[in-house]
Amino acid sequence: MLTFNEALNLDRASAVRLYKQYVNPGLATLLGLLDFDKRFVRAQGAYLWDNDGNRYLDFLGAYGALNLGHNPPEVLRALEAVRERPNLLQASLNPLAASLAHNLAEVAPGELRHCFFCNSGAEAVEGALKVARAATGRHEIIYCEGSFHGKTFGALSVTGRPKYQKPFVPLLPGCRAIPYGDLDALEKTLKETEAAAFIVEPIQGEGGIIVPPEGYLAGARELTSRYGVLLIADEVQTGLGRTGALFACQHEGVAPDILCLAKSLGGGVIPVGAFMCTPKIWEQAYGGLDKCLLHTSTFGGNTWAMAAGLAALETIVGKNLAEEARHKGEFFLERIQDVVSGHPLVKAVRGKGLMVGIEFAGGGEGFLDKLAGGLVSNLREEYTASLVAGLLLNEHRILTAYTLNNPNVIRLEPPLTVSWEDLEAVVDALKAILSRHRSFAGLGLASSRTVLGSLFRKN
Repeated sequence: MLTFNEALNLDRASAVRLYKQYVNPGLATLLGLLDFDKRFVRAQGAYLWDNDGNRYLDFLGAYGALNLGHNPPEVLRALEAVRERPNLLQASLNPLAASLAHNLAEVAPGELRHCFFCNSGAEAVEGALKVARAATGRHEIIYCEGSFHGKTFGALSVTGRPKYQKPFVPLLPGCRAIPYGDLDALEKTLKETEAAAFIVEPIQGEGGIIVPPEGYLAGARELTSRYGVLLIADEVQTGLGRTGALFACQHEGVAPDILCLAKSLGGGVIPVGAFMCTPKIWEQAYGGLDKCLLHTSTFGGNTWAMAAGLAALETIVGKNLAEEARHKGEFFLERIQDVVSGHPLVKAVRGKGLMVGIEFAGGGEGFLDKLAGGLVSNLREEYTASLVAGLLLNEHRILTAYTLNNPNVIRLEPPLTVSWEDLEAVVDALKAILSRHRSFAGLGLASSRTVLGSLFRKN
């Protein structure tokens, strides 16, 4: 067995070898194609450092989990303050869990009050689906095409990309997909079913940073209320300031019946997930002694997680980071649009706050099969954005990635504390790349050189 110190000091080649042998060989190969398997040894705020001392800008932000950046001191101090307290103690009531639930209820929209704490966004969605079914006595769930709610069984059943669903069918019965942003489709489905809930992201993250038409969420709230169906807002990625409001549903003054949170709730340090619901829904689903243990979690609500959540929420609210994200996001979107306007490789730029997506036009010149021994041929149809992300990382030391349901979209989700100078640096890097490469062929050639150079360095 490897000792802890040996694992801590594992070199890059050894880490790749062990990952391929014991974890996920395909993922290790995929990351290695564009030199994404670097060994990072330090992180702070919006920055990463590799083992050679090079500094990188992190604009991936752990898919929106790093609203406070890497290793925020406020969260680390909170963890240090509880290091001698019992962390897992089910035969007791955790005062930190009670306090975090209180604080969330104070800032959440509408009458949301009761919290169930878990460990991830997918778990929060699982809990939301269960509480909706238990409270209504119905079983059908309406969800949106292009959505992403997680990869556990129930969450996957309402995730709108067949690629992730097909290997696991049959999934949870009674789940019906409708087009995102289409209120007519929602009303038609509400008329045809007796659904328990409609689950929706205020902005689709993995769908490609898709901002719905103005008034969509408010319209969905009105329709679900009219037909007696619960509205579940999945704010796992959009919540806690990311879009320029503390919760994205507040942009349209919407209060959902159930709210899902995770990612940045743990301050970027500890996994924390939660769903919130109104007292009426909680009472219908889990009220009383006979039902209070119907849904539980061994690690949910543990002391370290709750300490991280309390510190993260206090910092986000206390520093008004939602407002900061709004101003920085407006600037960032405008600057990116100025740079990419009219470029043949760019299809669209969209987003809200510091949740920004750049969609690239796909290509199909067919030359990639001949490059790098076929190593990048699988990127031809779907992964144009990966080629740009590879150049951003290897030429400009800026970490980004594509969105899972739309691989031709690069996501830009830096910490809300990111500096104006770093936003400008990313704009300058995009400008440099796109000014040199105005065709998919040129982009592919530049990326293939990066791949080959990486392979030669590793071998």
